[in-house]
Amino acid sequence: MSDAKQFDVVVIGAGPGGYIAAIRAAQLGFKVACIDEWANAKGGPAPGGTCTNVGCIPSKALLQSSEHYEHAGHAFAEHGIDVAGLSLNLPQMLKRKETVVKQNNDGILFLFKKNKITFFHGRGAFSGAAEGAYQVSVSGANADTLGAKHVIIATGSNARELPGAPFDEKLILSNTGALAIGSVPATLGVIGAGVIGLEMGSVWRRLGSKVTVLEGLPTFLGAVDEQIAKEAHKLFTKQGLEINLGVKISKVTAGANNVTVDYANAAGEAQSAVFDKLIISIGRVPNTIGLGGETVGLKLDERGFIAVDDDCKTNLPNVWAVGDVVRGPMLAHKAEEEGVAVAERIAGQHGHTNFNTIPWVIYTSPEIAWVGQNEQQLKAAGVAYKAGTFPFMANGRARALGDTSGMVKFLADATTDEILGVHIVGPMASELISEAVVAMEFRASSEDIARICHAHPSLSEATKEAALAVDKRSLNF
Repeated sequence: MSDAKQFDVVVIGAGPGGYIAAIRAAQLGFKVACIDEWANAKGGPAPGGTCTNVGCIPSKALLQSSEHYEHAGHAFAEHGIDVAGLSLNLPQMLKRKETVVKQNNDGILFLFKKNKITFFHGRGAFSGAAEGAYQVSVSGANADTLGAKHVIIATGSNARELPGAPFDEKLILSNTGALAIGSVPATLGVIGAGVIGLEMGSVWRRLGSKVTVLEGLPTFLGAVDEQIAKEAHKLFTKQGLEINLGVKISKVTAGANNVTVDYANAAGEAQSAVFDKLIISIGRVPNTIGLGGETVGLKLDERGFIAVDDDCKTNLPNVWAVGDVVRGPMLAHKAEEEGVAVAERIAGQHGHTNFNTIPWVIYTSPEIAWVGQNEQQLKAAGVAYKAGTFPFMANGRARALGDTSGMVKFLADATTDEILGVHIVGPMASELISEAVVAMEFRASSEDIARICHAHPSLSEATKEAALAVDKRSLNF
């Protein structure tokens, strides 16, 4: 094998975890290669993984476009903007989404060049190990074999199929098909009221679909603070999402032009519903298909994830794994943090990822965001805490925006006042949560936030007011 094909670090996968790990390793002076098989419509490379191609980025593009459409049809008149002859150009909306995706793909390829990372377009797999190094094969149009001192696995995850209802991406859709429906379905079923189900359901509801959500759990958004989840459920129902909880799916049957779902409702009564399209969003499974882990003895855990320790080390020396393919939350930004941490550990530094300060966001309208522990968790753990809430209804900027739904909620230790969790449902929650993440990383108290001057008028004042409310002294409510 030529020296040109020998690398200090080979990264398999160019999603958020992989491409960030490759960049950080290159910054630290390593000779780096990154392998990724995603292809665009023309067969060219499309790095960025699920997030860029069929996840975070395109879904946010459609959420933004559909929100503009809904505002034009329902909210502009209140602002003194009269819209006549409003119509939906769905092909253009989808085209814009694809443009946004391509801009991100091209941006990653540029970053590889800028950081002198060698990119290989194809599927990466272990093909052997010898003398303290690993052989990694690249299959595809330009097959190759690389040598690697260190390997970082960042192969991501795939949508979980419902038994008996495989994805055809025409009638039964994963996130991939949900982002590419060619015409607005009159009726849309969504199995799973998680992040993807709610976001995609929101997009197509705004564009004109009658959306029915079927969720197996008896509670809505069980991972979210209960008070915030109840508020979100009320708001989504008011918008027109039909949300059914405690559902047990018995059968999914795809016809020529529609899908029939037979299920039992929470009361155990048999139900049957027919939908033009059905989105299944019941979670994701780690992607280790074709990785060749068995060739080198890579260990998986009982759920099929690559087994790693707290430092993302696998059972093999100098083999690491990050992101959706390992334990922990399946979030793009979690993968990025692990990718940076692993590159720094390879360099002998002390990379760090704090799972307790990883923010979560659901990009519905209103948005839902949180960090740290919720009230149910604190009660279950027997932690004494104080809570403070502040509604956007009492926030001047929210009134000016015309979006006063939701609230900010602080949870702080009853004795030390350290912030234990912050939960938001409301406008721009995804941006507001960052202040809480910073505060918790510095182990701030709610009093610290309450004493910090926030710009007026701004949505962030609701954060300050909720912190004040922990001590029962909010000023504007």
